[in-house]
Amino acid sequence: MRATVIHAPHDIRVEEVPDAAIQRPEDAVVRVLRACICGSDLWAYRGEAQRQPGQRIGHEFLGVVEETGPAVSGLRAGDLVVAPFMWSDGTCEYCKEGLYTSCDHGGFWGSVGHDGGQGEAVRVPHADGTLVKLPAEAVSDDHLLTGLLALSDVMGTGHHAALGAGVRTGSTVAVVGDGAVGLCGVLAAKRLGAERIIALGRHTVRTDIARLFGATDVVAERGEAAEAAVRELTGGRGAHCVIEAVGTEQSMRTAVNITRDGGAVGYVGVPHGSGTGLDLGVMFDRNITLRGGVAPVRAYIPELLEDVLSGVIDPAPVFDRAVSLDEVPDGYRAMDDRSALKVLIKP
Repeated sequence: MRATVIHAPHDIRVEEVPDAAIQRPEDAVVRVLRACICGSDLWAYRGEAQRQPGQRIGHEFLGVVEETGPAVSGLRAGDLVVAPFMWSDGTCEYCKEGLYTSCDHGGFWGSVGHDGGQGEAVRVPHADGTLVKLPAEAVSDDHLLTGLLALSDVMGTGHHAALGAGVRTGSTVAVVGDGAVGLCGVLAAKRLGAERIIALGRHTVRTDIARLFGATDVVAERGEAAEAAVRELTGGRGAHCVIEAVGTEQSMRTAVNITRDGGAVGYVGVPHGSGTGLDLGVMFDRNITLRGGVAPVRAYIPELLEDVLSGVIDPAPVFDRAVSLDEVPDGYRAMDDRSALKVLIKP
């Protein structure tokens, strides 16, 4: 089969690799119908995260079950499924607590020795605990299928950030980051009942999506100027709930400084270069809560799935470019130079 591999920074290729195949009784093989490129994939692409030459890449996909191992009981060939960005057994103590990303037997797509999502097929370990079935009829609805793909990562991650920030009915929310996760954070905040949502972003195409998703205000400034703008919009006090969806020292500093005393920051930006940007003394003095981390999206898929199917939320607009599998290297370049927000892959 063909799949995307990374050989070195800025060296993404689509190559022939061994076919995805059942290796353990709990496995399933999924033929990929939709995949995508994540902003976090760019850290490997730019050389800021280490990868072995020839390692697979990609962690967001949905598709059709082709084959199941003898221990798989909840799925069968022909089922349309979506995969969260990590696999999990669904039975360990962490999974029972809803923290699927800490599963005792879990793992990350594209890790050494495992298939990545950006290919023709994927071997799925612990298929019963990992995959979520989708309505079969969705396969013929391209827009719906695109929206459902967002459940594999960005929609669930935005939701995790909103929960971490304590978003509730009537709250004021600020969102730091105008990437796909930040935009889904806007959508999640709206879904949870936020009254005012301030999106921080400089790119009109992205802030237009933020407004579509429920943002009431847009702040284009950065750094101290952004902090001043948010405080002006909030009567000098800041936002009750702040979503941090970037992961840099500057973005975390901005998030803390625009949080109202007694408020909370929900952080989901993958940390890069953020080793010294958090002053616990400031947070202590102002009673600011920090909550977040890697999102256990498997826990959120069932409830978010219902709302995507009913049309209550539609995350599909975060995908602004589509490529074939052969064109995946072009998709990486487009996301790297910010000419694309999030690239959809149609193998």
